[in-house]
Order: sequence, then C-alpha cells, then structure tokens
Amino acid sequence: MKRRIEIVFTVMLLGTAVASFAQTGDAAAIVDKSRNRIDAKTIQTRSRMVITAKDGSTGNRVIDQYSKDGSKGESRVVVEFKHSSNPANIINTRFLTLENSGGSDDQWIFLPSLNKVRRIAASEGSGSFVGTDLSYNDISSANRDPGLDTHRIVREEDYQGKPCYVIESTPKDSGYQYSKMVQWIDKANSVNYKIELYDKKGVHVKTLEILELKDVQGRLSPWVTKMSTLTAGTSTTINVDILRYDGEIPETVFTPRYLETGRP
Repeated sequence: MKRRIEIVFTVMLLGTAVASFAQTGDAAAIVDKSRNRIDAKTIQTRSRMVITAKDGSTGNRVIDQYSKDGSKGESRVVVEFKHSSNPANIINTRFLTLENSGGSDDQWIFLPSLNKVRRIAASEGSGSFVGTDLSYNDISSANRDPGLDTHRIVREEDYQGKPCYVIESTPKDSGYQYSKMVQWIDKANSVNYKIELYDKKGVHVKTLEILELKDVQGRLSPWVTKMSTLTAGTSTTINVDILRYDGEIPETVFTPRYLETGRP
C-alpha cells in the first residue's frame, strides 16, 4: 500500500526551459510518483497547528491524524482536534474522508457543539476546514487521483537549491475548486515542495509549502507544512510532533460511528 502525507521559501529561478515536446504522460507519472512516494501500511501523527490572522495574531490547535488504506487501496483519513486555544469549542471535532476512485471523496464531520455527525456535501468542498486556511478539498488533495487532472511540465528550475520539475495540473472536472495547480517536484526524491493554487478566474489564491523535512523510519517526511491564503493575508502552519508508520489502527476508526464516540 502506498500513502502520501504531504496535506503539506526562497525560490531560485534558473529559467531553464523544458523542451516543448515533453510528454503529458511524463508529467502525470512524475505527479503519481510524488503522491505515492511514501510506502506505509498506516500513518499516525500528532501535530501543532498555528493559525495566523491578517493582523498577526495566532491561534493554536493540537490535532491527531490516522491514515490507513482500505481493502481496495482507497485512502482513508481521520483528523481529530484534541486542543484549541481559540475557539475552545472545536475540541473533539472529528473529520473522516474516504476516497472514491475517480470521483469526489465521501466526507463526514462531528461537531461537538451540535453533538451530531454531518455529511459534507460535494458543493461544500471549497469551504474552510474548521476555520483554517485549508478547505475540505485541500484535505483530500494529498491523495487526489492524478487521473482527475491533466498534467504538463512547464519548465525546470531550482527550488531551495533542489532541481525540480514545475508541473501544471488542470482539473478535468470544471466543478473543482481550483482552475489549476502548479507544483515544484524534486527530480531526485519526488518531494513536492510547493503547490500554487489558482481560483476559477486564474488568480493565485493559495500556496502550500513544505518548510522542513525529517527522516522518520527511513522515510523522508514533511515535518513543517504551511498553507497561505494570499487573498486574505492568513496562513495555517502544521508542525508535526509525533509521526509513526505501520502501527496498528482498528478498522472501526474509519467510520462515522467513531466520529461520534471517539472510541474504536
């Protein structure tokens, strides 16, 4: 089973052009390799989330995440809020996403204030995930099927001294939140260091960056990831404190019932 966790500054522009005959298939293969570069049966993390407002004020949250492929290799992820400085009422909020191959993922959220599990409609995908700079679509995009987009290599350049492919990915579904995504993928290790996200009008609205990597159990893993909303002047930074691969996670964790009870 293959799992990817890049949910996820100085760019050295060398301006090295890629030959115009670069194949679309090559770009798709590079994206697929990047998204599936970490091989693990399960992933468990505890992270500190720092949300920075336009005025510079910050809020802090602690989140646990559990990831495990299903019997058909489909991605399944649970996110649980364990602590929040502001607002405090999101503690014990739990979110579940189940991958649907070739279509929109199934998503549910448990809101303690309502004491109920609610299914997230596909039309809500662009909405903010619990007041962060991440949307519901962003949460799922780490495992987005490369076949849902058309990919092309637009150039090669260094990012933080690392030779990268710069790949533009355009969703085939016109209903998707973004009109295109531009990715900086390391040619040597397939790490996706940076993703620029563009809205329907072609405006660059968000940037996702991996700011720090760490070797964990022989796997080069994102340790600090930042999502910035350029149009709002806000950002959300995720700092991993604990990361464990291949631990046991009960199947019942990946159910709406677990969201309600918090018990497997």
